Amino acid sequence: MRSVHALPRPISERYTEALSRIISTLANKNEELQTFLETVDNTLTGLQEESCKVMSELEAELEQLSSALEEKGAGLRYVIKEEKRRKEAELQKQMSEGKFALRSGEELLEFANQTLTITNEEEFLKAAKQIKERVTMAPGFRLATRPAASETMSQFTVDFSADRAGLQRLDFLPVPKVPEIDAPSCVARDNNITVAWRPAGDGCDDGRIERYDLEYRKSNREDSLRAAGDACWEKMTDIEETQATISGLKFDSRFVVVRVRARNKAAAGDFSEPVAVPTAAFAFVFDGSSAHAELRVQSDTVTWEPQGVKGHDARLRGKENKSSRSATPSPNKTAGSRGARDRFAGESYTVLGDQEMVGGGLYWELRPLADWKSFSVGVAYRSSLGRFDQLGKSSGSWCLHASQWLQSSLAAKHNNRAKALDWPLPQRIGIFCDYDNGDLIFIDVDRLRLLHSFKTKFNQPLVPAFTVWCGGIALTTGLQVPSFMGNFLSTNQSLSNLSP
Repeated sequence: MRSVHALPRPISERYTEALSRIISTLANKNEELQTFLETVDNTLTGLQEESCKVMSELEAELEQLSSALEEKGAGLRYVIKEEKRRKEAELQKQMSEGKFALRSGEELLEFANQTLTITNEEEFLKAAKQIKERVTMAPGFRLATRPAASETMSQFTVDFSADRAGLQRLDFLPVPKVPEIDAPSCVARDNNITVAWRPAGDGCDDGRIERYDLEYRKSNREDSLRAAGDACWEKMTDIEETQATISGLKFDSRFVVVRVRARNKAAAGDFSEPVAVPTAAFAFVFDGSSAHAELRVQSDTVTWEPQGVKGHDARLRGKENKSSRSATPSPNKTAGSRGARDRFAGESYTVLGDQEMVGGGLYWELRPLADWKSFSVGVAYRSSLGRFDQLGKSSGSWCLHASQWLQSSLAAKHNNRAKALDWPLPQRIGIFCDYDNGDLIFIDVDRLRLLHSFKTKFNQPLVPAFTVWCGGIALTTGLQVPSFMGNFLSTNQSLSNLSP
């Protein structure tokens, strides 16, 4: 029997694949060039602003001196202008080369895309070979994508505190050396980040460090390169110590990248190498597609906006009454079937979070808005909630229910059972879920009081779940597990009488 050998692929097909790879490489390079040009432009702007600031401060000092400083002042002005001119020329040249490389890359990319539409194989192969040759010589691949100069000037100001006899010996203060961030000492805790660093060398150089500048930004990359979507640098200035704490953060990214520089009387040195501090936290938002039609989801708030009696179908009310009499969800009220029906209905004024919990310890907070009447907060198996089910009425949902309708009440609910809690209605509730250990803990954050804890064994992915009737609630996520939770984790106050 004759063996059958696979026929070689057509040459055009191989060139198509190679061309597609080339196009992808060109597109990536063009994006890198665009980012590079933005960096050069920002550096050029910063250089111009910094040089103007330096010149202004120098003039202010020179104006206070006698005529003995005029000759020296002229020399100092020349040094600054010459460095500014030289750096501007270098950056302008890089800008021009970068723009040329970007245009060349875009033209080549357009030509490559047009080549893919050629149906004549001979013409296609000819064009593909031309593209390959042009890519090899493309200026974008030979251009260094790092600014040729920084906005930091080499000379900034002089120290006029010496007496008149020493004026002829005056010179610029040296630029402070780059400090070094002490990465092991950088701690993220309670949504604050403490950053520590060391001055370069012994910290006693002639730069006379007076203060430090700290910059930080959120990122999902551990390296120092800025990716698309990353935030801009935020600034902290006039730091006198060799550490600082960044507070008021929302940890909705994987890292916060930090860098620091030293300043003397008027000069700032270069920034240190950036350090990425991990910021693991549970960030989620309301899943608007699951919200009851009478719940308005807006940013991090949910408010109840009734549509009137006609908004409730009589058939839905009948199903709701039937479901409220039974703690067991019907077979058609599963995660798979809910996807098609999307929203909760009837009197289940419920909305879910958009992220699942499958492990670890997670924390978020809830705050009732003004004029609220009733709300519930907790977690649930998505499959345990039918369209008309309410939180705490099945074996797959756990919640804390608060009400000030007719009278104030606070209760823990699970499996269609409730336990009244003797505590004033909290203004801020912290929810901690340790999926692996089966802990669900509710905290009065303002009073640091344990409201209630469930102890169970979770066996399905959980979602945060909320119910609102009259008024509204505000949600805060992107929070680390606060340190005060350690005071409550060893407390065993599980609701044995609410267990299934």
